[in-house]
Order: sequence, then C-alpha cells, then structure tokens
Amino acid sequence: MSIQIQNVSKTFGSFQAIKPLDLTINEGEMVGLLGPSGSGKTTLLRIIAGLETTDSGKILFSDKDVTRLHVRDRKVGFVFQHYALFRHMTVAENIAFGLDVLPRDERPSKAEIKQRVAELLEKVQLGHLAGRYPGQLSGGQKQRVALARALAMQPRVLLLDEPFGALDAKVRKELRRWLRNLHDDLGFTSVFVTHDQEEALEVSDRVVVMSQGQIEQQATPQDLYHQPASRFVYDFLGQVNVFQGEAKGQRLQQGKAWVAFPVGQAAEAGQLYLRSHELTLQELPSDQANLPLVVKAINLIGAEVRLELEADGWQSDEPWEVAISHTQYNAWQPQRGDQCYAVPLAAQLFVAGQDQQPRPLRWLPTGQRQPTSEPLKLAANCH
Repeated sequence: MSIQIQNVSKTFGSFQAIKPLDLTINEGEMVGLLGPSGSGKTTLLRIIAGLETTDSGKILFSDKDVTRLHVRDRKVGFVFQHYALFRHMTVAENIAFGLDVLPRDERPSKAEIKQRVAELLEKVQLGHLAGRYPGQLSGGQKQRVALARALAMQPRVLLLDEPFGALDAKVRKELRRWLRNLHDDLGFTSVFVTHDQEEALEVSDRVVVMSQGQIEQQATPQDLYHQPASRFVYDFLGQVNVFQGEAKGQRLQQGKAWVAFPVGQAAEAGQLYLRSHELTLQELPSDQANLPLVVKAINLIGAEVRLELEADGWQSDEPWEVAISHTQYNAWQPQRGDQCYAVPLAAQLFVAGQDQQPRPLRWLPTGQRQPTSEPLKLAANCH
C-alpha cells in the first residue's frame, strides 16, 4: 500500500513541529526518516499512524483519504523503541494480544490465532521461546516479539519509531539486517524513524532527511551520500573534513595552507568538504595541495585504522579524520605527533555565502592519468 502525505503541517502551541510538506511512499518501499532530535520525524510518523492529528493537509493510503480515520481503523502496525510488552504475558500471549481483543465479529478463531502466532514466531526465529516471559528475554529478542505483535494484525503499513535505539551496536546491526530481510520476504510498506545515519543508509530503499520540521532531501542511500543537496545534509551524514579558504589564483588558500583547483575549474572562495576516504596522506606536500596535519590520536576500529589529525599552521574548527587499512598502518606505524600532508582526491565545495547545491570537485591522483584503486598507498611514507 502506498502512502501520500499532502501539504501536512502540525503545531504544538507556538512550536511548529511540521511545516507544510509533501511526501510519497511507494507500495512495498522501506523509507527511513532521518534527522536530529526535534526535526519532526517522529511527529510525522505518528501522523501517518493516526496517533497525532494534522493542522492541515491530507494523508492518503492507496488514494483513500485516512486523515480523519481513527488509528484502529488504519490497519497500521506500530513498533515503539522500548518494546511496550506485557510483562505478565508469555511471548506467544504478547503476540496474540491484538488479535484477542478485537471485536467478536472481527476476531479470528482461537485456532487461527494460534496458527498465526506460531507462523510469526518462526518468522522472527523465536519459536523455542513461545512460553517465556519478557523478563527472560534479551533486548534483541524483546524487539523481535514487538515486531511480531505488530505483524500479527496483518497491517498494510509497518511504522517503527527508533526500533533499535535501546540496543547495543552489535545487536542493532544484526536486527536491522534481519528486519530488511523480513521486509523483503513479506513485502509490506514500512517507514522507520532513526537518528543513526549508518542505520538509515544500510536499511532504507530511500532516506528522507528532515530538519526543523521540513524535508531537506530525499534520495536513495547512494545518491544521498554522494550527492548531498545542502550543507546540512553533508554535515549530518557522518564525519567530514573541512578546509576553508579564499580564492587566490587557481588555489583555495588559508595562510600557508592551500588546495589547487582541478585543471579547468574556476577557483572560488568557500569551504571544501572532504570525507575520510576522499583524500590520501603522504610525506611531503604535492603540486596539488599543501595541507600539513599532525597525528593526534590513533583508533583501531574493525577493518580500518582511523587517524585523528590536527591542522598544523592553519585553522580548522574540528579535527580531521582519515581512515587507512591495517596493512598501511603496519607499514607506516604512525605515532602521535607525526606530521603528514593531506592530498584530496574528491570533494564538495560550498561557495561562500551559499548553503545549497555544493560544487563537486575531483582530482587525478598525483602522477596518475586515471584514479588509482589504492588511494592511500602513499600513507606508508609518512613519518
């Protein structure tokens, strides 16, 4: 079932939680609402569910206006962050609860309820725990029970509000992969709220980035990451390194530090945004850039080593972060206080005075005619 949000707005007293906005969610799509606290994402989710009313606009489910339809009549499944399970009921009883309390003329038979619960327990891989109580379950198991309870009502839409927010990182990763597979298996339309960028990019078919009650950008995870529409979106999607300077000749310059614009590209003053994988580190400055950095911290995280670096002789509001492989780390053996020079491979330029539509820049690696498949190999020469 598709969802159409047309010119919807919502205020609480003098605070405008949702500014008039439009959004279409296609049938069978999984959409992530991503944004910081207070961006309006949870309010929008609750409006879709019918838990909040709109000040203006319409909500349509497959072209049917449900704006004034009561939440119980929308056939929407809602999963909360903190499970909301009944502690005195077993896992099976929790899943069956919504079916058991339906009006008699709508309620399935006891045999049908039992069969549906058994099928859902297998779907969520908890068949062996049907007789346990919530207090005997782990956090991840409780969240699966909450999902099964929502699915027991055979909803046309599944809505999830920070579904994995209370879980540790490993369990979160396992459960979001499981949810994505379940979504693909059952084919329902789902919308979930999160402030976790990695979660939104990994699970969603499309990500809707919200800020101050409005939509900043909506796109596939790939397009959102590689083509951010504004400074806010770029800043919100993970760690970014920023170099600010004035246009001098064919360079963006700040004091003695500078970056040469790619050949054929006009120089403009502004801020250069570079993600950690969009630059290399090397022993000396190149004809492409002079960006001296000093190693301040070294963090071995999973498959990569993240270096935290401080601008040396120029100003940066935040430390820079660069990821290198363990092979490069072992060859280089960096220490705190070591100096290196950053060389950009790709970046987005936000021209001074403009926050929208950054200008993409791309350089060929030094001495290469085509982009190298090993952009960080020079890091081993830093000292």
